[in-house]
Amino acid sequence: MNEMQTITLGGGCFWCTEAVYVKVRGITDVESGYSNGQSAQPSYEAVCTGRTGCNEVVKLTYDPAEISLSEILEIFFVIHDPTSLNRQGNDAGTQYRSGIYYSTDLQKQQIDAFLHIASQDHTFEKSIVTEVFPLADYWPAEEYHQDYFENNPSQGYCAFVVGPKVEKFRKTFASRVKA
Repeated sequence: MNEMQTITLGGGCFWCTEAVYVKVRGITDVESGYSNGQSAQPSYEAVCTGRTGCNEVVKLTYDPAEISLSEILEIFFVIHDPTSLNRQGNDAGTQYRSGIYYSTDLQKQQIDAFLHIASQDHTFEKSIVTEVFPLADYWPAEEYHQDYFENNPSQGYCAFVVGPKVEKFRKTFASRVKA
């Protein structure tokens, strides 16, 4: 029996990334948080200043018998721009950088293989700038950030930014959407 795995992804605003991955078959838990910075237990307000070095991330728990890390990364590379340094759309700053934060050496090998293929295939017109590091200093985001899109679908940012990303995921990866 496969044990659950975790992988942590930074793809811009965690509301967007979380809203997609809660709908992915094989993902059993999604938690918004902060990682890979210099502040222990940072607050949203501190992270937004860009001075903590922390990235807005989602920590995914997944069942490798249902979804592979490669499939998770394929979705990740469709729902955000891995060629944009410290920015996703109008969200700019190091807290919005593209990052993959792994938990095991095997994950690191799988990530490196995925990035090698994506670079060789010239999947993107520009170079991939996604950072790859071991997960460090993870801290969960405040409770009001958890399930934000689900709880606030009519909020402006959700309606105009998050919603279209969720729809893009549903159309592109229809076979991966939870029933």
